[in-house]
Amino acid sequence: MTNTRVRNDRLRLALEEACLTYDQAAAAIRGIAAEAGDVLRTNRSAVAHWVAGRPPSPSTAAYIAEALSRRLGRHLTPADFGWEDPGHGNGLDARLGLGIGPDPVDVVRRIGEADINRRRFLTGAAYSVAGAALPLGIAHAAEATHRSATLGGRKVGTADIDAVRSMLAAFTAIDERRGGLHGRPAMVQYLRTDVADLTRGRFAQESVRSEALTAAGAFAFLAGWKAYDAGEHGLAQRYYLQALGLAREADNPLHQAWVLRIMAHNGLDLSQPDHTLDLADAALDIAKGHAGPGILSMLVICRARALAHTGRGTEAVAEVRRAQDLAIRGEVDEMPYWLTLSGKPRAAVDTHAAKIFRALRDHPNAEKQYAAAARSYGSANGGALSRITALSLAAQGREQAAQGHLEMACRTWERAVGGFEGVHSDRAVKQVAGIRRRLAVFEHRGVGAAAQLDERARTWQLAHA
Repeated sequence: MTNTRVRNDRLRLALEEACLTYDQAAAAIRGIAAEAGDVLRTNRSAVAHWVAGRPPSPSTAAYIAEALSRRLGRHLTPADFGWEDPGHGNGLDARLGLGIGPDPVDVVRRIGEADINRRRFLTGAAYSVAGAALPLGIAHAAEATHRSATLGGRKVGTADIDAVRSMLAAFTAIDERRGGLHGRPAMVQYLRTDVADLTRGRFAQESVRSEALTAAGAFAFLAGWKAYDAGEHGLAQRYYLQALGLAREADNPLHQAWVLRIMAHNGLDLSQPDHTLDLADAALDIAKGHAGPGILSMLVICRARALAHTGRGTEAVAEVRRAQDLAIRGEVDEMPYWLTLSGKPRAAVDTHAAKIFRALRDHPNAEKQYAAAARSYGSANGGALSRITALSLAAQGREQAAQGHLEMACRTWERAVGGFEGVHSDRAVKQVAGIRRRLAVFEHRGVGAAAQLDERARTWQLAHA
C-alpha cells in the first residue's frame, strides 16, 4: 500500500524559524502540557513524526501551537498546521473565552458550564501568551456594547446587588479559609445563573446597571482565582479576560486596573513574563486620577515585580519602596468591596515585595517580607486568611533554608503545614511537596526536626490527595 502521508512543511518551517531542535521542541511542548496538568512523554521522535505528516492528538496540537506562539511572539493555532483544534467536532469551541467580545456575560455562562462539567478542552487548556496580550492597546477603548437599561427581565435594584455582594463575600471567605477547590462548583453555578441573570434585568438608573456588571466581574474574577488555585491556568486566564470585559462594560476604571494587575501577576507566577510589564503599566495608566494610595500601592508593586523579571533590578527595588510608602499612606483608605475581600494592601505589597527580592536572589529581604506578609494576613479578619498565611510561611521557610538556617526553616514550615490543614488547593499541594523535597536533604545533613516534620507533611499529603 502506498504511503500518502504529506510532509507538514508549515510545522517544519515554524520550528526552523523558532531555531528549535526536535529535542528542544519536545521539551517545550512537555512544559506547556505540564502547565495544563497533562503529562506527556513527547520526544524528538514524536516531533519528527509530526513533521513527516502524522497528526498529533488534538490536545497535543494545542500544546504545540502554544509552544511555538511563545517562541515566535505571534499567535498560532493548530489550524495553522493543518490540525483540528481540541473540542472541534463536538459542538465545542476551544477558543472560548480567549478574547474580549461585546457580550462577556454570555461567554461567562458558557465557560461556567464547561467548568462545571469538567470539559477537558477548557479545564486542561494551557496559559496563552497571546491571550495575555489581548487587553493591550485597547485598555481605554470604549468598544463594549452598552446594552439598554430597559432590557427584558425583572427590575433590578440595589437590594439585589447587595445580595450578590453578600454571596461574593461568603464564597471568598470560604475560598481563603479552605482553598479554591472548596465550594467551586456551587460558586460557578451561582455565577452563571443568578449573577448572569442579574445583568440581564431592567435598571432604573445606569449607575445600578454599572454596579450589577461590576459585581458580575468580581464573581468572574473569583472564578478565575479558583481555577488558578486549582492549577488550571488556561481556564483562569479566560475568566480574567471576561472579568475585564465586564469591568469595561461597567465603565469602572478601577476594576479594569485590578483585573489587568492579576493578569500580570498570573503571567509572572507561571514564569511567562511576556507582556506583564505592559499590563502593569496599563493598569497604572487607567487607574490614574481614580485610585487612592492603597490601590496604587498594589498596582505599583505589580509593576515592580514585572521590572524585576525583565532584569531591571534597580528600578524594581525603587518601585518596591514607592509601593510600601503608598501602602502606609493608604491604610485608612476606604477600599471597594471587590478589593478588600482578600486582605489589606500592605499585606499584598509585602507578599509581592518578597517575590521580587527572591527573583533578585536577595534571600534575607525576601524572608523579611514573607514574614511581614504572614503577620499581616494572620491578623486579618480574625485569622480567616488561612491559605495565604500558610503560603507566606512556606515561602518564608524556603528563604530561611536558602540562607542555611535549617532548624529555623523547619520551625516555620511546621507552622505552614499546620495552616494548610483543611485547605484544598493545588498551590498548597505543591508547597507541601516542595517542603518534603527539601526535608529529604535536611535529614542527610542531620537536622533533627526534619524527620518528624516530614512525617507530618506526608500525612497531610495523604489526607489532601
